[in-house]
Amino acid sequence: MLKSSIAALVLCAALPASLQPAAAEGRSFNGTWSVQLVTESGLCDSRYSVALAITDGDVRVASAGEGGATVSGRIGPDGNVGLTVRRGSASGAASGRLQANSGAGTWSVSALCSGRWTAQRRTARVAQAD
Repeated sequence: MLKSSIAALVLCAALPASLQPAAAEGRSFNGTWSVQLVTESGLCDSRYSVALAITDGDVRVASAGEGGATVSGRIGPDGNVGLTVRRGSASGAASGRLQANSGAGTWSVSALCSGRWTAQRRTARVAQAD
């Protein structure tokens, strides 16, 4: 049970976001993004993938089947990433930077595990949640 909760958090921990308000500024990042996570230390599985949707700076998981995690944060106008992900009592964080069609950064889930993430834009349109 703990391992599946950690896996759901890690899948969502790469969600790009920033603490700065961004309405029109985040539009350059609109679309569906494929995010790959690699664990570098801790108890998590070695690799995870997740599809994310960005709309006007807001970030959400593109598929409703990603374990019920909640995400807070936004994309900054310069592409800076900084977010918090929660699922149950566990929480995770991610930071880094997005560019026009790619991005990279680091993530951690409490003291349990940490690693790096990379992202590639798949479409400029935002996918609807299932």
